[in-house]
Amino acid sequence: KRASYEDNFAQSPELTMLFPTVEQFTNDSYALDVLSDLIGRGKKSPLYKIVVEEKKLAPSVMTFNNSSEIAGDFRIRIRTFPDKNLTEVESAIKEAFSRFEKDGFTEKDLARTKAGIETNFYNGISSVLGKARQLGNYNVFTGSPDYLNTDLNNSLAVTSDDVWRVYNKYIKNQKYVLLSFVPKGKLELAAENSTPFIVEGDNIKSYTEEEKIKIKNNSENLVKVEKLESKFDRSKMPMNGLDPLLKEQIIWDNELSNGIKILGIEQNELPLVDFQITIKGGLLLDDLNKVGSANLVSRMLMQGTKNKTPLELEQAIEDLGSNISVVTSDDAIIVRGNCLSTKFEETVNLIKEIMFEPRWDVKEFDRLKNETIESIKRSKTSASSTASLVFSKLIYGNENIVSKSTAGTEESVSALTLDDLKSYYVKSFSPQNANITIAGDISEDDVMDVFTGLETIWKKTDVTVYVPKSFKTLESSVVYFIDFPGAKQSEIRIGNIGLAYTHPDYFRSTVMNYKLGGSFNGIVNLILREEKGFTYGARTGFTGSEFPGYFIASAGVQSNATYESVGIFKDEMTKYRNGISPEDMKFTKDALIKSNALRFETIGALRGMLVQIAKYDLPYEYVKDQEKQIAEMTLEELKDLAQKYIHPDKMVYLIAGDKATQLDKLK
Repeated sequence: KRASYEDNFAQSPELTMLFPTVEQFTNDSYALDVLSDLIGRGKKSPLYKIVVEEKKLAPSVMTFNNSSEIAGDFRIRIRTFPDKNLTEVESAIKEAFSRFEKDGFTEKDLARTKAGIETNFYNGISSVLGKARQLGNYNVFTGSPDYLNTDLNNSLAVTSDDVWRVYNKYIKNQKYVLLSFVPKGKLELAAENSTPFIVEGDNIKSYTEEEKIKIKNNSENLVKVEKLESKFDRSKMPMNGLDPLLKEQIIWDNELSNGIKILGIEQNELPLVDFQITIKGGLLLDDLNKVGSANLVSRMLMQGTKNKTPLELEQAIEDLGSNISVVTSDDAIIVRGNCLSTKFEETVNLIKEIMFEPRWDVKEFDRLKNETIESIKRSKTSASSTASLVFSKLIYGNENIVSKSTAGTEESVSALTLDDLKSYYVKSFSPQNANITIAGDISEDDVMDVFTGLETIWKKTDVTVYVPKSFKTLESSVVYFIDFPGAKQSEIRIGNIGLAYTHPDYFRSTVMNYKLGGSFNGIVNLILREEKGFTYGARTGFTGSEFPGYFIASAGVQSNATYESVGIFKDEMTKYRNGISPEDMKFTKDALIKSNALRFETIGALRGMLVQIAKYDLPYEYVKDQEKQIAEMTLEELKDLAQKYIHPDKMVYLIAGDKATQLDKLK
C-alpha cells in the first residue's frame, strides 16, 4: 500500500517504509533487531552510505524493528532535505538492499552490534522501574518473570545465518506499506503511485455543559467494562509501608596535578560505568557573531581522530559496546561515556583520542554544517521550539549570549569556517575549567590509574569564562504574539527573570512552586488538562545556573482555548501568592522527600548528582540539606516566596499560534 499526506507545517518530505514482521520474544524478532542495526545504523551501513553520503538525500536515516505483543514491523524512516523527491528516496532504499546483499557484513560487524545490545540491555534494567517493567513484560508475554537471562542470551546468540534468514523472509522482495509526508502544496514530491489521504482537522468546537453530558451519555461512547476476578480486595486501600529512606552514598574525591577535580561513587549492582568530563564554557564562550561554534566543535570531535577516519572511530566505539557522546550546553562542553566496566580503560583511551587528536575532516564539517542549518530551518516550523527560543530572547535580551540557541542561526552557522572551530577549541579546552564525575562498578584506584594520563597530555591554558551578571527586569506585563497561520494549537510561555542556582532562595523557590505547576498534580495542570481538557500538560517552574534563569509557565493548548488558558495561568499565579492549604503543603513535602529514595538509584543519576556537586561546589550531603529545607518550610515562608518571585503583573506573555483567530482576544 502506498499513501501520501500533505502537512501544513512540514518543510521537508519524509518517507516511511514498513514491512510486516513477527511478534516479540521470537527467534526471528531478535535477528530482526540485529538486521536493523546492520542495514541502517552507522556510517558503514548501506542505507547511510547511499542515502546520506552518496546521493545526499537526507542528513540521516533511521531503521528499527518494532516487535510487539501479537505482531511486529520493520521500519525505515527518512526525513530528507527540502524539495527531495521521495520516489528517488524509495529507489535509494532498494539500492541499499542490493548493496547489502552484495557486500554483506562480517562476523566482526555482528559482534559489534551484539556488544551494543548487551550494554544497552544492562542500562535498561538499571532502575527499579526498568526492572519492574521488564519483569512485568516477561511475566505477561513469556509466561515467566525470570526470562531476563534468556532474553539477553537470545540476542547474543543471533548468527549471520539468522540475519540472512530474516532478511530474505521479511524484507527481500516482500510487500510493504509506503507513507509519504510532504509539505503543503508539494504533492509532486510524494513517492509515485501514492494515494493522497485527507485527514480531517481537529475538532476544537466549544461545547456547552449540556452538550458535553449528551455526548458522554451517547451509547456509542459508553464503554462496558467486564469485572475482573482478582485475589485482592480492591475495595480496600493497601497499607503503606515505612517511608523509603535516602540511601547514603560514599563519595570519593581526588585531583590531578593539572587541576582537574574527580568525584566518584562505586556502585556494583551492574557491570557498568557511567562518567562525564565537563569543560566549563559551551555557549558562554561563543562569539556573538559566531554562535554555533561550540555546538559544531562538539559534533566535529565525534567525526574521526588524527589516526581514525569517522567510520573507524565509530567502529572502535561499537567494538567496545560503549556509548560516547560530546554535546554543548549553555555553559559547558560535555563528554560522556557509558560502558561495561571491563571496557572502561579502552573507552577512556578512545575519549582521550577524541578530545586531543581531532581530525577536523573537511568533508564531515561541510556535512554537519548543512545538517545543522537544515535542523534550524525545521525548528522554525515548530511553534513550541520557536516560542521557547523567542521567550529566552525576551527574557535575556538579544545581545546577551545566553539568549541564543547553542545551534546558532542559519546565518551564523553558514558563515562559520573550520578555522573558527579550531580557534574555539584552542581557547575553550582548558583543564582548570574541567571536572570528571563517575559512578559504577569501578574503584577509585582503578579510575585514577586510567585518568592520570590526562596530567601529561592536557596542559593548562589561559582562559576565563565570563558569566553574565546584568539582566533587565520588567516593570509591567507585555504580550507578544508569533503568527503560525492556521495552527490548531497555541504555545504559551509566560514568565520573567528568575534566580541563579547558587542563590540562597533558588531551591526553596522550586519547593514553593511544586504545587502550582511543578508536577502532574500541580494546580495549573489539574485545571487546564484534567478539568478543561485544553492541553496534554501545563507546568510552571524555575530554571537557573551560575547565572539567573527564569520563572516560566508553559503549555500547548487547543487554539480556541488560548485566551481562556492565558487567563487561567494569570489568575492561578495571582491566587498562589496568597499561599496554599496545610493539605497541599503536606502533599508537597511528602512528594518531594519520599521521591528522593528513587532519584539516585541508577549510576546515571548518581553521576548527575556528582555533576551538581562539582559544578556548584555543593556539600556532599546537599540532598539531605535540601530535604531539611523542605521539611522545615512553613506555610508563611511559602507565601513569602510566592509573593517575592511570582509577579503575574510583571511578566512576558508570549503566544505562538494562529494570529487571525486568537490575537484580537488577547489584546
